[in-house]
Amino acid sequence: MDTTVADPLVGQVLDGRYRIESRIARGGMATVYVARDIRLDRTVAIKVMHAGLASDEDFVRRFIGEAKAAAALSNPNVVAVYDQRTDGEHVFLVMEYVRGRTLRDLLAERGRLGPRAALEIMQPVLAALGAAHRAGLVHRDVKPENVLIDQDGQVKVADFGLARAETASGMTKTGMIIGTVGYLAPEQVLSGSADVRSDVYAAGILLFELLTGELPHQGDTPLAVAYKHVNDRVPPPSTLAPGLPHPVDALVERATAKDPAYRPQDANAFLGEVAEVHAGLPRDIDERLQAAAPAPGRTAVMEPAAHSGTRVYEDVLTLPRDAGPPPRPSAGERTVRALTGRYTLIAIGAVAAIVLGWAIWYQTSGQYDHVPEQIIGKPVAEVRDQLEAGGLDVQVAEPAYSDRVRKGGVAASDPGPGARITEGGTVTLTPSKGLTPKEVPDVTGKPVDEARRILQEKGFRAGQVSTSPSQTVAKDKVMRTDPQAGETQSPDDPVKIVVSSGMSMPSLLGRNGDEAQNQLRSMGLDVKVEKRREESRRPGTVIGQDPEPGTGVSRGDDVTLVVNERDCLFGNFFCDEGDRGDGEQIPVPRVIGQSFDDARRALRSSGFKMKIGSRVGGRVLGQNPVSGTAPRGSEITVWG
Repeated sequence: MDTTVADPLVGQVLDGRYRIESRIARGGMATVYVARDIRLDRTVAIKVMHAGLASDEDFVRRFIGEAKAAAALSNPNVVAVYDQRTDGEHVFLVMEYVRGRTLRDLLAERGRLGPRAALEIMQPVLAALGAAHRAGLVHRDVKPENVLIDQDGQVKVADFGLARAETASGMTKTGMIIGTVGYLAPEQVLSGSADVRSDVYAAGILLFELLTGELPHQGDTPLAVAYKHVNDRVPPPSTLAPGLPHPVDALVERATAKDPAYRPQDANAFLGEVAEVHAGLPRDIDERLQAAAPAPGRTAVMEPAAHSGTRVYEDVLTLPRDAGPPPRPSAGERTVRALTGRYTLIAIGAVAAIVLGWAIWYQTSGQYDHVPEQIIGKPVAEVRDQLEAGGLDVQVAEPAYSDRVRKGGVAASDPGPGARITEGGTVTLTPSKGLTPKEVPDVTGKPVDEARRILQEKGFRAGQVSTSPSQTVAKDKVMRTDPQAGETQSPDDPVKIVVSSGMSMPSLLGRNGDEAQNQLRSMGLDVKVEKRREESRRPGTVIGQDPEPGTGVSRGDDVTLVVNERDCLFGNFFCDEGDRGDGEQIPVPRVIGQSFDDARRALRSSGFKMKIGSRVGGRVLGQNPVSGTAPRGSEITVWG
């Protein structure tokens, strides 16, 4: 049957403006159509809410508010929302029409993607989610069906704000939650609450699916899948796709941590981690992994994930009356039956009952031990000895940054502190790699003591202090830090400080006095010349200097040259041309890049005048002449 023809909305004009041309898709909350905006003569997508939702006044009010918030998002990776309208019983959104296909279609065609291709798709997805998170929006339904790829290959995310609106509506009065069960975060299953970290979890599940071609948690019913989200860890993708690099596994592990505190704190933070791992992957890794994979017996076509629709689920799921104590997960999954086939929304009461039943059984069975409560923050070796002494097996995972635990301490455990665990079971400890990196403050030009104080106020500690000569930074002031200002580093690691020792006073003894003066003035030093007769030295040459050669000096410092003023004997017998001091051409200092005030001082101290040709900014961008020599007292033209 042609559903497009059978759809009563096809051919109608909504709000006197939008002519419905064909139906694209039907979901649990709305139907999407291709339409023509008669007024602007453009193709748009129209999402019409189902009548059951559109008749709920509270839902419509909240949905309109969320639609406005979603429309305010401005990001090339977000499907734009143009308008929200109501026409009789029809409440609808007018959106950008993306010509292309969904990410689900791409997965169905290719089965799974290589790590570089997967991370290249994840970056625009996370950029779109990050824009929403900055605007205070939570998507709540991240999945391949809501990721669109246009004909030019640009990735766009759809359905922002819709899940938040429905969760806030009166439809939640029976204890329902919203989302697609395969991508629900544990906190959504247990309490129905969701924040930006719930989107990060769903994005981690999406990355797992791109890398492996399947979801990490599967079951015969939505309740069985939800139970696994709450109780089971997401396995490393490399268990299903051998050869994946460890950093890719680590991305999925962090994003899908059961405790939201251990995930990247929003999509922007996750995007930074994904971009860093992507940049470190070999360019040919996808081709190498594909070549190494065994040839399939037939072409793999991936079906859409089970329970993948976003639908309203109103019936309460219950255990059979004679079920007795809740069985272990595998048995429980076989005994739980749903009373309806609409699988997107999971009844919180049923999940809570299962979790509570397991908790009671654990406490009374006598077959389990607790993971000690006070292990977070303690040294890993100490905790390992403690757990092994209690009969538990211990594994140590790769270190990870932590917001709370300093380097070397236990940042997380699985199972978590206080959790029940089978006697002799395994506890995985995650060592802290250090506190979460943050930007190093700019202390350039500050005295060392002040730089130390600023670093301490920002949570850092100053490390080794070294010195280096500089012609631009005054003596005893900070030249730079390592890492440099603006770069990120864990506060657990010290920030090295490099202090200017100033410019090194050159050795000028025996040099022509005029040349020595010009050299010092070009360094920005104030030169004082003293004359003294010394017959054993050439006339006009430097016979003394203060400070001594090698001493650190800064621009503006006073220096003294002692020049031999004895006349030349017997004509030029003891004097060469450079010793007479009669040359008027002196070196022109380079002042490009300096402020106009600094440039003026440098030219004046070198024996020149400064003329400004044009001035727009605050720094010198050019000068004439740029180098060489010019007559003493002449004008040097600068502009900027």
